[in-house]
Amino acid sequence: MDAYKLFNWGLLILTFGFLIYLGYLSSKMMAKSEGGFLVAGRSLGAFVGAGTIVATGFSGWGFMGSPGVVYQFGAVEVLGNFFFAPAMMIAVLYFARFLQSRAADMGSNTIPEYIAQIHGGGGMGRLVQGVAALLTIVLLLVFLVSQIKAVGLLGASWLGIDLGPSALLMVGVIIIYTMLGGLAAVAWTDTVMVCGMALAAVIILIQMLTSVDLGEWESSLNAIDPELLNPTQGAPYGDSPWSAFLVLPYAFLFAAVLPYMAIRFMAMRPDVKLHKVGVYVAILGALLSLIPIVGLYVRMQMPDLADPDNAMPVYLEHYMHPALQGIITLFIIFAMKSTANSLLHTVASATSHDLRMALSSEARVDSKGALFINRTAVVVLGVIALLIMLYAPPFMLSWLGILGSGTLLASMIGPVFISTFWQGSAWGALIAMLIGFVVSGYMMLFANVGWLMGPLTGCLVSSICYVSVSLMTPRRTWQKTSTCLTE
Repeated sequence: MDAYKLFNWGLLILTFGFLIYLGYLSSKMMAKSEGGFLVAGRSLGAFVGAGTIVATGFSGWGFMGSPGVVYQFGAVEVLGNFFFAPAMMIAVLYFARFLQSRAADMGSNTIPEYIAQIHGGGGMGRLVQGVAALLTIVLLLVFLVSQIKAVGLLGASWLGIDLGPSALLMVGVIIIYTMLGGLAAVAWTDTVMVCGMALAAVIILIQMLTSVDLGEWESSLNAIDPELLNPTQGAPYGDSPWSAFLVLPYAFLFAAVLPYMAIRFMAMRPDVKLHKVGVYVAILGALLSLIPIVGLYVRMQMPDLADPDNAMPVYLEHYMHPALQGIITLFIIFAMKSTANSLLHTVASATSHDLRMALSSEARVDSKGALFINRTAVVVLGVIALLIMLYAPPFMLSWLGILGSGTLLASMIGPVFISTFWQGSAWGALIAMLIGFVVSGYMMLFANVGWLMGPLTGCLVSSICYVSVSLMTPRRTWQKTSTCLTE
């Protein structure tokens, strides 16, 4: 093992120890409560809230998946990725307070529980909560598998080991600190990670912009394929070049509706200034939105990569000093971990909390043994996701991520987003979730319509079903007096 590999291992051990220590500290803060594990005791401040939102939103997609998409399809993905920053800022400024205040009034600790409570609770509410939990588990496990592969691939090339041991090492650390501290550990580690991500972005941009002439860069890409910089269609998002603009509404709903993102709004302190959160999100998000340009840089230098998802590892290996490569790779590994830990926490919460509440009318938050069940679920589901990744057939990271997150978005849009402004019925929520799942899943798997048309069409059909079915069925709403009234 050469000196730089030893340097990388030293960085890894040092930082992994620090992340585990943060998990230990956050376990003390949550005071051994299930609510502390699930929503960090509703204690997140402005910078930590923004840090965990941006880290989770950009992470593996921004540093591994998106450069691969740019390498394959061109600059249209740079434009598409840039829309995530304003979309997340809009979600913070104009949606977070609604969800935060209602969830606090009802005592909701997860998004499936929020859906059940806001639609009246009771036996039908438990059914809705159970279905929402199952969809969350299945679809976010799909997304988690893509994140584990991303972090495993990068870690393998960085440490000089195979994919399997690399993925096991990365997932093992995530399991430890998430199991210890729940959402608080996830948020605190995310905030540390996003600072490293921002520094990595600055270093990468400086290296690329100072190492090549921009005119030569442009002419080289045009010689390889004119579609890279001047697309006449919008692949992978659709047929039209304007299809990339669909990322803006998709990214807004991504931040506002998906359980592993929206839970952060519920976990922020009631007195947090959301305009400050929005400013932090805009600055960090805009900086990280430029990372996918790496794909164009590598396409110019190495136009014949067999696997586009290797664009970022190849870039670091060939165009960074080994010491800088080690540091930046560590930050990128941080980035991918920030989504993986969020997904694992959300899937474990749906399994250990929501399914338990759905299956028994006697189940209670913070009941005896609940925290042990929460932590056990983290371990079990982390191992299951790792095994799925090891034995799954080849897949493109970004596509698999959108299959999971986009289909879950189509399932949840009515019960989570529309219900904030127009209250539907439990039957409307149930049917909307199932229809959104079927429509988006089918279009992603079997229809050649681009990566965003499936989820967005699913969102439209699911929303129509939520409203129409709710108009035909009794609507029961939760009131602050803890009573359920029939409209």
